Amino acid sequence: MHAPDFVRGDVRITDHRGDDDLLSAGLGLPGLAGEPAPMAQPLKPTAAELRRRAIQASWKGIADLGPLGGYGSVYGAVPNVPGREYQAFAWIPNAQSPHRVLLQVPDGFDRSRRCLVVTASSGSRGVYGAIALAGAWGLPRGCAVAYTDKGTGAGYFDPTDDTGVALDGGRARRGSTQLEFEPASGMRHDRLAVKHAHSGDNPEADWGRHVLQAARFGLAMLDRAFPDQAPFTAQNTRIIATGLSNGGGAVLQAAGLDDERMFAGVVALEPNVRVPEQGRALFDYATEASIWLPCALSDARFDDTPLARTATGEVPPAWAQRCHQLHEHGQVSGTRVAAQAAQAYEHLRAAGWTDEVMATAASTTTFDLWRAVTAAYASAYMRRGPDDMPCGFHYAAVGAKGAPGTADPAIRASWWADASGIPPGNGVGLFGGTDHSADATLPGARCLRALWEDTDTSTQALRDGVAATVVKPSRASLPVWVVHGAADGLLPPAFTSEPYVDWLRSKGGHPLYWKVPYAQHFDAFLALPGFGDKHVPLLPYGYAALDRLWAHLYDGAPWPAVVPAPTPQPRGSGELTMAALGMPAAWTLGPK
Repeated sequence: MHAPDFVRGDVRITDHRGDDDLLSAGLGLPGLAGEPAPMAQPLKPTAAELRRRAIQASWKGIADLGPLGGYGSVYGAVPNVPGREYQAFAWIPNAQSPHRVLLQVPDGFDRSRRCLVVTASSGSRGVYGAIALAGAWGLPRGCAVAYTDKGTGAGYFDPTDDTGVALDGGRARRGSTQLEFEPASGMRHDRLAVKHAHSGDNPEADWGRHVLQAARFGLAMLDRAFPDQAPFTAQNTRIIATGLSNGGGAVLQAAGLDDERMFAGVVALEPNVRVPEQGRALFDYATEASIWLPCALSDARFDDTPLARTATGEVPPAWAQRCHQLHEHGQVSGTRVAAQAAQAYEHLRAAGWTDEVMATAASTTTFDLWRAVTAAYASAYMRRGPDDMPCGFHYAAVGAKGAPGTADPAIRASWWADASGIPPGNGVGLFGGTDHSADATLPGARCLRALWEDTDTSTQALRDGVAATVVKPSRASLPVWVVHGAADGLLPPAFTSEPYVDWLRSKGGHPLYWKVPYAQHFDAFLALPGFGDKHVPLLPYGYAALDRLWAHLYDGAPWPAVVPAPTPQPRGSGELTMAALGMPAAWTLGPK
């Protein structure tokens, strides 16, 4: 029972039973929704404590666990699922850094319906980043679940003590053990290195390969778990690929590379996906949004939009200043904020942004996510290190008064568990790309936009890096279901899922597509006051699509040619109800 040849180093095998199960690390739904799980010695957390916090952070980053959200009552559940975990570092050919792979095998694994769910983390999260989707659906059903962090995660490296993250999640010095990520020696001691941005691998271009390796790792570890049932292969074990956001894009990439026909079906939620010469690249519309949305959202049509106004109902001063700066740069001609905002709004409308997408993007804009994402992705696409990120950006520990400083030892000890993989956050700041003007972040935003728009050879690496992320079509017979929120303000469906579905159909595929009204990108944001009133969660529709795929694969239900669209209504100020989800009937059989 040898590990696959792409695994270097040990496979870590751990048991998780009783008060430390697979799905919630023993926290259950109340614990997942509660305060961060405690650590007895914050400076030296145990591997079990780090795992528990990592699982909790992954759940809270993806699902709406708030009291009005309906998780565990209207949809979803968090039962205790005992079992084992197998974890390792895996390497794709020519990679400079590994990606983390993990298999969860429930004690209740259904040997009569052998099932492996394979997934990739959302965003830039660590290896548990898709547990609220893949784990919550697959583990209680008796499926094993294989995860990959797809070359992202919070394996931050701190040169001040020369430490990174070991396989068990704890911090370790360079040279003492294999690390999740370690940059070349000699980096500046006032910087921090982040795997997604600084590995030199442009991981997004290889997300599909990461997922396929995770599936192969899962099969190999099932051989170890059940030697009497071995071998586990794609011919005798159905492999279902699912993911959300970047994880959704990753499984669609993998489906296009699945020459060995490993996958039995794919369900992708709100995927970050780019098809050749169609749609728009994330870096394109994110750099556009970073510059234009603050002004556009100052338009009066967004006065009642959650998170678009101050507590007193005013346009945020920084957003009004952005309108002024756009005028100064000759990008809008209006002389007052109202006229400038209207022109910025029309600019985005012409670029394909809808009103509902812009409205929910107020959250992304308020939380400064555009700048965080584009600075990190630019560095990844251009294969830059921690000391030479594009446009003068860099990461450093946050010290006194928000200035760069020394990492707090307790915060650093829990980075792997708590951090999202894209700073700022968890005591790590994004610095640089600013000036001392009233609109300090605009220079960095304009510089990042120029990387995309320039034709200079010095910026070609950025465009090459983005071009390397396009998907290939999956085989025509593969069941594929794409689920996307109509109000997704981070990955608008007009730029991502809709071009993908149309393109795949033009290639002979038959994907199903749900464009869910009133659903947006971050279910976790639905717990914010006022925000959840206008939306419904996306996760229940992903679960429903997976249920229907299961019925097709195991119960012989026909795969439909078409499916009825959900008809949800905004949740309102009360608790979510099943009626608000507007879930359609289980099946609509297409024409014969």
